[in-house]
Amino acid sequence: AGHRGLAAARGRGGRQEDIMWPVLWTAIRVYAPYITFPLAFVVGAVGYNIEWFIRGNQQPPVQKESIFELREERRLAEIANKDCTKVLSLKDKLEFAPRAVLNRNRPDTASRS
Repeated sequence: AGHRGLAAARGRGGRQEDIMWPVLWTAIRVYAPYITFPLAFVVGAVGYNIEWFIRGNQQPPVQKESIFELREERRLAEIANKDCTKVLSLKDKLEFAPRAVLNRNRPDTASRS
């Protein structure tokens, strides 16, 4: 049956190449995941090794102190340079909230508003 289809296609003026392109594209579409992953793996491995070869065997700089220790030292330095006697009063800290919200349920201030 397959040979007759090919012969019929040739008889209609079609060439063998015209029949093979759809078959080729179908095969590529079906087997693409099986071809793409190994190919990408090989390209990645080759690129990794080329980059390693170009860069050489450089060791990253070793930090003597951890990030946590550096942050703690910076915070201590900020505190040491700051005048700790000048702080906001509690009254000033509560200024962010509107007075209407704070005084809404107080009977002595509700009559004034």
